[in-house]
Parts: sequence; structure tokens; C-alpha cells
Amino acid sequence: MQEQYLYEYAVIRVVPRVEREEFFNVGLILFSKPENYIKIRIFFPEEKAKLFCLDMDIDLLRAHLEAFEQVCAGSPEGRSIARMDIPERFRWLTSIRSASIQTSRPHPGVSSNLDATFERLFAELVL
Repeated sequence: MQEQYLYEYAVIRVVPRVEREEFFNVGLILFSKPENYIKIRIFFPEEKAKLFCLDMDIDLLRAHLEAFEQVCAGSPEGRSIARMDIPERFRWLTSIRSASIQTSRPHPGVSSNLDATFERLFAELVL
């Protein structure tokens, strides 16, 4: 029997105008503490963003999404947050915020293959 790994995931959302509370999904973060695993992927459909808000600063939004990726990866460009351990980075990325980039609440699950689970969730929830 294959070993099952506990994981958590959150969907990354763009909220073009926070006061309207409308959003669309643009990415996924999956984390497993027992496996010391964290993975993120962003898919930003610019056309969809423009449907929500014509005056959105697309370049600034992309820069903020890249910062999420850098923090997740632990890259030096991610500043001090990126130097945190994986669980702390996941908690920081998924913390509640009132900004143009937000995440869903973390959801738990178990998987025998974290990469395959990530791909399935990304296809179901983002694409």
C-alpha cells in the first residue's frame, strides 16, 4: 500500500476591486509539512482580468504574483519572508488580507502523489 501524505492547499485569487468582493482564480499553492513540500503555480489570464476591471494595473499585479512565487520558492528576491521555513511561508502566503491578491482558506487532504494531486487541483480549480 502506498504511503499517504497529509497536505494543505489554497487557491490564489485576484480581487480587482476589493470593495466589490469579486474575484477569479489565478493559482494554487500546495504544502505538505511531513514531506517538506511546497509548490505554487500561477496562470494569469489578462483578458479575464480586463473584463473585471478595465483600469487594472496589469504589470503591478503580475509583479505581486511573481513575489508570491518567489516567497514560495524561498528565493532571495522574496526578501526576509522567503527565508522562513516552508510551513511559515505557507501560512504567510495564505494569511487573510484585504488586497488585490488573496487566497482561499487552506483545505486539507491526503495523497500518495503530491505532484499528481497538485496537477489535478490546478486543472480543476484554476484552469
